[in-house]
Amino acid sequence: MRYLILILISIFFVQTTNAQIYEVGVFAGGSNFIGDVGATDYISPNQGAFGAIFKWNRSPRHSFRASVIFSDLEGIDGKSDDPRRRQRGYNFNTSILEISAGMEFTFWDFNLHEIGIQGTPYLYSGITLANHDNYYFTPAGEYTSENTSSWAYGIPMVLGYKTNISNHLILALEIGARYTFSDELDGSVPDNKDRQQLSFGNTNSNDWYVFSGITLTYTFGRRPCYCNF
Repeated sequence: MRYLILILISIFFVQTTNAQIYEVGVFAGGSNFIGDVGATDYISPNQGAFGAIFKWNRSPRHSFRASVIFSDLEGIDGKSDDPRRRQRGYNFNTSILEISAGMEFTFWDFNLHEIGIQGTPYLYSGITLANHDNYYFTPAGEYTSENTSSWAYGIPMVLGYKTNISNHLILALEIGARYTFSDELDGSVPDNKDRQQLSFGNTNSNDWYVFSGITLTYTFGRRPCYCNF
């Protein structure tokens, strides 16, 4: 799956090298998890996160955006502020592959064909798909694999600031929370229906995770005309 996604991104990059309204680049940063295991700090990266990002700038104020990000999610009860979690002593670590697509809105016009350095805050939202392996905790507290995997749907809520550092390079700093429609990422709810009695925590509250980091994108090609957009 990883190699197929990277191949498709490479093909799309080659086919669009004549249009200035496209960007392609990388994301690098960290991740943290908010759920039923571990700390509940909103922004506290404890694992690395890396990926690729692509944008189609439909106007100086909005872009269609897609990304693929790889990361581990980790939760350690011993690092929680909740004394009940510290006493319980659970911990988990799982790898995720996130695919995201949606729209990015800038607070002000961001037209790279104007002379000089520009900068603007922006918002991004859309939909995410996070692939993860399934685990559960035994009555003895052992983190155990179910030997299956699932896709968790989610909604990204990203706030960032970007600026051009050259004629073709754009640097951005962003923090993005992902609300998922799943409560299985940390193993607090087993995927197998026969193990539902092993569920724990707030089963009415789904899992969150946060990516914090930077993006560096390259924009290329001829000057666009936004008049039809």
